[in-house]
Amino acid sequence: MQKAEELELRLFVFHHSGGSHLMYRDWPSCFPAGWDVRIPDAPGRGPRDGRPPLKDIGVLVEHFLHELDDGLTGHFAFFGHSLGGLVAYELTRRLIEAGRTPPVWLGISARGTLLPDGDGTRRHLLSDAELRRELAAMGGTAPSVLDHQELWDLFAPTIRADLRISETWRTEPLTSPLPVPLSVFGGTQDHIAPPHRLDGWATASTRFMGLHLFEGGHFYFQDRLPEVSERIRNDVRLALLLARAPSGVAR
Repeated sequence: MQKAEELELRLFVFHHSGGSHLMYRDWPSCFPAGWDVRIPDAPGRGPRDGRPPLKDIGVLVEHFLHELDDGLTGHFAFFGHSLGGLVAYELTRRLIEAGRTPPVWLGISARGTLLPDGDGTRRHLLSDAELRRELAAMGGTAPSVLDHQELWDLFAPTIRADLRISETWRTEPLTSPLPVPLSVFGGTQDHIAPPHRLDGWATASTRFMGLHLFEGGHFYFQDRLPEVSERIRNDVRLALLLARAPSGVAR
């Protein structure tokens, strides 16, 4: 971990439903040495995590506020994919409402605008066989989990709990746009969060930095991590310039 005087930014990456830090383990190497990239896991990830998965977004946000507390100082940024996108958004709102330092930048990926996730299908209520087929089509879940009954029995409760949060989420309307630079990311062939469902994020921030689309589906970044990480770096650095601008300077 970098010394405080060498740290340019702390970037928190929040994982998708049923996911963990494992899918994002290559991300830290894609960013500058002065960035401290952290990929926190929600409770209930894998056989070594004895904590039960959380089923309520408010409880999940409180968990991360407590777990990440010491890191939510100085210059930090949030990037969240799918379920992680709503976690990043709700964390940002909670920090602002509490009068705390907000992130210098918020990145939301493959997460429909301020609505329950997906196309109306309640995947968390599907039978095991149906849910396995859905997850296989989406990508992002290892075939070893889907094809191995004991592994499926181990991971299914966490997957269902995460999907329940994502598919039933409701949030209070914003009274005013967030004072945080916001970028949105998505896949051109994503059927869970298609590009047209991402457009509305433009009104959620006073400094919307654009919708960035990449070729691919719901997990578009798996094949395009260099491009995605470059876009994140560019947007974060612009957001840092805005944050460091003297007060009173037009932004």
